[in-house]
Amino acid sequence: MNKGRILLFLGIWVALLPYLGFPIFLKNILLSISGLVVIYFSYAIYKKDQKKDIKLDSFRENSDFTPASISKELNNNTETNDDAS
Repeated sequence: MNKGRILLFLGIWVALLPYLGFPIFLKNILLSISGLVVIYFSYAIYKKDQKKDIKLDSFRENSDFTPASISKELNNNTETNDDAS
């Protein structure tokens, strides 16, 4: 069972718990334990999403604008255009 589904069932459990007729002492204990479990699973999902966060350097190819690199690129483009003619 994935963590999202567990959180869904815990939410339903917490919503229904006050109406199930448990004594106040037992109800307080069950609500406290349920709250701690919700906190744990929420934190686990948060950490999992943090690991998925990949920072991409999408403009890396545009970082080299020295005159030598520009003239080299222009020479390569003219050579390929001459070959195509």
